[in-house]
Amino acid sequence: MRYAHNVTVVDHPLVQHKLSVLRDIRTGPKEFRELVGELAQLMAYEATREFQLAESTVTTPICETTTKVLAGKKVAIVPILRAGLGMVDGILSLIPAAKIGHIGLYRDPETLQPVEYYCKLPEDIGERDVMIVDPMLATGGSAAAAVHFLRERGARSIRLLSIIAAPEGIAAITAADEHVQVYVCAVDSHLNDHGYIVPGLGDAGDRLFGTL
Repeated sequence: MRYAHNVTVVDHPLVQHKLSVLRDIRTGPKEFRELVGELAQLMAYEATREFQLAESTVTTPICETTTKVLAGKKVAIVPILRAGLGMVDGILSLIPAAKIGHIGLYRDPETLQPVEYYCKLPEDIGERDVMIVDPMLATGGSAAAAVHFLRERGARSIRLLSIIAAPEGIAAITAADEHVQVYVCAVDSHLNDHGYIVPGLGDAGDRLFGTL
């Protein structure tokens, strides 16, 4: 389902069911990690829908036939540390040849702006379809900063995969870069005074790594 011209809400029944369990306060770290990986895999399935195909020839046990293969696509998965790490393996299960980059950000307590403390990307990032992954798109500041850092390093094709988004986050990322394709499983109501998505699921990093 299209939320805006560059935002897709992945509302498949399996996604919505898993998302309900993910939100539940009773879901422990082990199950939470598994669900995040499964949701990332399902989102990646949708996010790669527009990848181009080329013809190939294979020989089956019966005969030779013409088939379709990905047309030379090279992919990079770039988690925003730390919560984004929980989404990487799910996507790798679909695209095992993808390269992995990492972006670490923190929010300056005075300016409230995202500050990069770590960035390691594949050298050929400009030649790859980049998937930024972060479970929550709240204010959108970290996602917009990640996109900016990637653009500075030559990235051209960028998709952002976030499991849950707030309207404020979607507005921020689309204002920052209208060419980024955004994929989410749900757009929730709003942000509260502490910047948490409502109803959301709490702090995704804490729930992933059991640091509540």
